[in-house]
Amino acid sequence: MSKADKKQMRSAARYFATQALFQMETSGQTVERVVREFESHRFGEVFEDGTEMAEGDLKHFRSLVSEAVNWQAKIDQLTDRALVAKWPIDRIDPVIRALFRAAGAELVALDTPPKVVINEFVDVAKAFFDDGKEPKFVNAVLDHMAREEKPQAFTA
Repeated sequence: MSKADKKQMRSAARYFATQALFQMETSGQTVERVVREFESHRFGEVFEDGTEMAEGDLKHFRSLVSEAVNWQAKIDQLTDRALVAKWPIDRIDPVIRALFRAAGAELVALDTPPKVVINEFVDVAKAFFDDGKEPKFVNAVLDHMAREEKPQAFTA
């Protein structure tokens, strides 16, 4: 498998993790149930119109979802500190909240370079939102979160 294929699979895993975390929050389903559903029905799915979902990196997907749940309190606090005053995490769009939790899991619990996390999740935001405001918002918040969580990655 080429390096480009691995990168694409990790990108797909981030997208799927955001969807899974959103689904868990809105439906109240357990981690196990949602992960099983995504592994069985979403990865590589082909729709009636011929659109095909990418194969994702299952290991990375599982890590993001489980670590987002394990570290949710810390991730939400990190996100709250990055948001403007009087705008707590529970007031933001649930898709963006899920995205911040998936990205936060990667920043807090995994060894991915923060700049990669920011770029990848800005791309995830672009996949969900067309008008351009949300990806810019995501970029700003994730940059703040990354600088707080891993300041050493931003020193010259």
